Amino acid sequence: MVGTHKLETVLDVCNHKHRRIVLATLANREQPIPIKDLTNAIIEHNHHTPPTEADNETVTQVRINLHHVHLPKLAEAGFIQYDPERKAVESTPQIGREESHLSTILAMDPDLPTV
Repeated sequence: MVGTHKLETVLDVCNHKHRRIVLATLANREQPIPIKDLTNAIIEHNHHTPPTEADNETVTQVRINLHHVHLPKLAEAGFIQYDPERKAVESTPQIGREESHLSTILAMDPDLPTV
């Protein structure tokens, strides 16, 4: 049952493209990543637009959704540490423990940043 719960958590977390982009961007990163960089990654890989060409409304909406929805969900599942005051995100050892599930799911999405 424990394995099923872990798989369901991974599937739930990976259900939204923005969270998959965050996880793929954080893969193999040792340092915290600013929310601005994660926002840019989402705009580039999900909206297929260079971040410098995205309209302000899109940038603001992505940043708000990261702050209020996606980063808290990833943090609750134990995959990231999110510091809203520093506006920085870093992966946790939990990603390593779930690596096989995550790697498989992320590898199936051709639009994600290369992991």
